[in-house]
Amino acid sequence: MPVVRVSIIRCPPEHFTELRQMMLDSENILAPGLNVMSGLEAFFVGADEATSSLTNVSVWKTLADAQQMDRFQPMLDLGKSFTAKGATFERPIMNYAMQWQIGSATR
Repeated sequence: MPVVRVSIIRCPPEHFTELRQMMLDSENILAPGLNVMSGLEAFFVGADEATSSLTNVSVWKTLADAQQMDRFQPMLDLGKSFTAKGATFERPIMNYAMQWQIGSATR
């Protein structure tokens, strides 16, 4: 059964614009490694100015596949850049067993 991984970053409202841009820029750093990870079905990055939060939501074939992100060094390194700007990461990162879906999340 697929797994939906949700990572949420909270940031001070006064740093939201800068952190959103950092999140946009992260695609160039993260995409090459993400594209070769086994089991990745889809990866989404979002920003919500109303709550001063950013998110990564990804869909994986298995929990073990999703847990590759726990060791993905480019992501870990970027996390340090975000926390240096006052962002906080909700912990633990959530890995949800998918219950049902509408539409396709495959690449």
